[in-house]
Formats: sequence, structure tokens, C-alpha cells
Amino acid sequence: MANDTAPHDIALVLADVDGTLVTQEKVLTSAARAAVDELRRAGIGFAITSGRPPRGMAMLTGLLGIDMPVAGFNGGVIVAPDLATVLSAHTLAAAAVGCAMELLARHGLDAWVYTETRWLVRDPAAPHVDREARTVQFAPEVVRDLDAGSVQEVVKIVGVSDDAARMRACAEAAGQALGEDVVASLSQPYYLDITQARANKGAVVDALSERTGIARTRIATIGDMPNDVAMFRRAGVSIAMGNAEDKVKQQARYVTDSNEEDGFAKAIRRFILQGARP
Repeated sequence: MANDTAPHDIALVLADVDGTLVTQEKVLTSAARAAVDELRRAGIGFAITSGRPPRGMAMLTGLLGIDMPVAGFNGGVIVAPDLATVLSAHTLAAAAVGCAMELLARHGLDAWVYTETRWLVRDPAAPHVDREARTVQFAPEVVRDLDAGSVQEVVKIVGVSDDAARMRACAEAAGQALGEDVVASLSQPYYLDITQARANKGAVVDALSERTGIARTRIATIGDMPNDVAMFRRAGVSIAMGNAEDKVKQQARYVTDSNEEDGFAKAIRRFILQGARP
């Protein structure tokens, strides 16, 4: 991990959203908006990726004038800037959905299910449902059944719990239980995201590179959670937030301040703009 500002020929910045671009209260600060504007004036593109559904980023794409593809569900669905035109989608096999639901139940985690356009829950009063609805600015659909037979075209399943021990145990068990075609990673300490293996943030870097013609070495990534490490490894420059765990910071080239200290904006200015090649 380096802390210098060596010159970089960066043409595109890919940022995680929660814990990175916005504060803990999901606020996009004026400093963050200004940093994105500075990137644009420097001729550097800006894109976002998140575990959120694409429509759950509408409040950001408008404010930031996003003109790049937007990657929701950790890359499970990539849409055009209008958030409606699907460019690619990776759904879970029915067998994987059934296995994932059994795994979550066995570890005592609540389950949410997402399709390209729907967010399904069993209990609207369950932990974090209300907070998530405020974050993405739409309400879930309440259904009785969330098994593979009743829900089709599943893009992501989320296991939810505030019990850290249960979350760790379930995340560890998921690797063996779900097989190579499925990825399970923590997008927040209380969210375990389960997606198809091709739906990961490393693949988002590849997809953006292919669609824009920008080499991966000219893409910079910034994030705070273990599921961001995949994009760190595929990009030319990687930046971890100050609020990230040490194991995430160790995988990044640079470390900035926390999302409560405008770490995103500081990173853009120090590591991308000041460190850019003339």
C-alpha cells in the first residue's frame, strides 16, 4: 500500500456508493459533488457501482450528471444512465436461490430477494427494511413466499442481521454451500449479498473497460467493503476509504479519510487530480 501521489494516466473513476461516495446518513456532500465536477472538467469520466438496485441510485445520478453505465446489485444488472435500459443482467439459477434461502434460514438471517425491478421481503418491520427504503427511496413488496418456485429471475439475495457472529458464520459457510457459480460477500456489516459469480465489482471494471474502450490500467476504483476488493484488483489504481477494515485497506494502493470526513473528495483531489499525468 502506498501513500504517495505518483502520476497516473486515469481516464475513469469507478466509485462504490454506500460507505464511500455518501456519508453514513446517505448524504452526498457538497465536497463530493464538487470533486466529481472537477473530474469532469479534467476530462476524467465518473461511474458508480453498488449493491443497491439501479433505481435506488436515481437520486445520485441526477445530481452528479452520470453519463456512464450504472452497475447495480454489485454488477448483477448494468443499466444505461437512464436507469431503465438494461445493458446486461446475471440471474441466479433456481437451485442456487433455494440453497441460498436455506443457508440464510439455517443461520438465522432475514432474507430479501431482488429481481431487476422488484425488492421482495416477507416482513416490512424486519431490521433495516425501513432504513433501506429511505436509502433507495422506494418501498419493498411484501410477499408470503420467497422460494425459487415463487420468484423468478432473481438477481440478488440479501441476508440481513445485526448479529456480527451470525453474519461471519453465514458468510464463511456460503463459499462451500453455494458453489463456484455464486458469490457471497458483505456489502455492509449487516448485509450479506448473494449474487451470480459474474455479478461482482471486478467484472464491472471489465464491463466498463469494454464499453468505453478505456484500458483497465486507466481506471481508478474507490470503496470501503470486502466486496470492493474485486474491483481494486482489476483496476490500475485502487483507493480504500478510511472507514474500511484493515484487510480491505491492505488490498488498496492508497488509503484516504473516512466517508464522514469527505474521504472521497480528498482522494479524488490527492490521488487522481494532483497525481494525474500532465
